[in-house]
Amino acid sequence: MRPIQMVDLKAQYQGIKNAVDTAILNCIESGAFINGPQVKSFKAHLEKYLAVNTVIPCANGTDALQIALMGLGLKPGDEVIVPTFTYVATAEVIGLLQLTPVMVDVDPNTFNVTADLIEPLITERTKAIVPVHLFGQSADMEPILALAKKYQLYVVEDNAQAIGADYTFSDGRVQKTGTLGDIGCTSFYPSKNLGAYGDGGAIFTQNEALGKHLQMIASHGQNKRYYHQCIGVNSRLDSIQAAVLDIKLAQLDAYATARQAVAAAYDKAFGAIEGVQIPVRQHNSSHVFHQYTLKVPTDKRAALQAHLKENGIPSMIYYPVPLNEQEAFKHIVSASENSFPVTEQLCKEVLSLPIHTEMDDEQLAFITNIFCAFFE
Repeated sequence: MRPIQMVDLKAQYQGIKNAVDTAILNCIESGAFINGPQVKSFKAHLEKYLAVNTVIPCANGTDALQIALMGLGLKPGDEVIVPTFTYVATAEVIGLLQLTPVMVDVDPNTFNVTADLIEPLITERTKAIVPVHLFGQSADMEPILALAKKYQLYVVEDNAQAIGADYTFSDGRVQKTGTLGDIGCTSFYPSKNLGAYGDGGAIFTQNEALGKHLQMIASHGQNKRYYHQCIGVNSRLDSIQAAVLDIKLAQLDAYATARQAVAAAYDKAFGAIEGVQIPVRQHNSSHVFHQYTLKVPTDKRAALQAHLKENGIPSMIYYPVPLNEQEAFKHIVSASENSFPVTEQLCKEVLSLPIHTEMDDEQLAFITNIFCAFFE
């Protein structure tokens, strides 16, 4: 049996090796390492896949979030609502731009923010909401978008973990996550569902004028070389990464299907274990399973992790510390009256198991047997 990994990028590479090797070699031979034809090709293909007006490739997912917020013209002190159960980058860029992150708790089953949790936190200083499509499925966006319209707020989707997921509106319309709000952002970090062989990210928008402004910000604030219209940043997706991503984009739906098959096998194995909650699927969103995250009894999690590790099975805790308890944000949250009981409990209960596109039946059977044996 192959060694079990959280994400087996080497095995995935073997399936696309010839195409990737050829694409990288062609890029090197062309010498067009920055903004080469590979970037333009990937941009066009991703726009088509997402059915979105504009994609702006950039250097990484954190840059994507920062550029998105810069593009909205927010002022220091403006409030941006963000879940406290997420990776630090989501809130980090808010603080970096001298905006005020307003933390919000999440739903205990989907782990995503909901409109009913957001609305009580809206003030006259609130300017934007940043919902995170955590672990691979969409937040319930229709009520969030209605809330944004009601209060005239921007919506910036953090889609780093759910690219390829579909959200279905009550009228039957289906859209890809990341294309629902004013701006969507994603990361192409290697372990993501659509991952590069290095860093990368992208910004999406249906608003053509906003797209041009975001592109300008990402390129030193210029839309014509050496003519700078605003203060921008230098954030580019290099041609080699774009070449790899273009190949993997064609496989993205197949990759999601493979992940869903692993998740279904896990569900079947773990669904009846007392005290264990398998991932809850939201009725109006597909789930592309960037992570397969269970809730397990708090008093058993450490021992379960040790048991898995002893048997060569990795596991991860996403996330062990809520954002509101991170040292970097304590000065912001300390004065807040908000409480985060769900997030604080999740940080004690969640456990993510290996899930990736190349997991075989032997590995899957071994993981499920070892996991179930712990509870016997």
